[in-house]
Amino acid sequence: MSITDILSPSDIAAALRDCQAPDSFSHKKFFQITGISKKSNSQIKDIFRLLDNDQSGFIEEDELKYFLQRFECGARLLTTSETKTFLAAADHDGDGKIGAEGMMLFLC
Repeated sequence: MSITDILSPSDIAAALRDCQAPDSFSHKKFFQITGISKKSNSQIKDIFRLLDNDQSGFIEEDELKYFLQRFECGARLLTTSETKTFLAAADHDGDGKIGAEGMMLFLC
């Protein structure tokens, strides 16, 4: 499965264009533009599995900086500030990582 099996390539491209500049990434806006925020729980879990690079069941801080590259290999890395902001917003239990259930809560 590929991310483009779930999300429109044109929506992904638009979201990546919107956050090209360092420190311009907004997870809320990115999820809105890509359409992730409108997906079903099942689709969100599928997207999560694609984003979980090491397949640990969690997205850790070191994986999160590559978030945009999971959508397009040539995309930029998230800055340290963007990564920490994103993690703080999505890490509901404070363990320093994002689980699939936390991602669904985050998007609701």
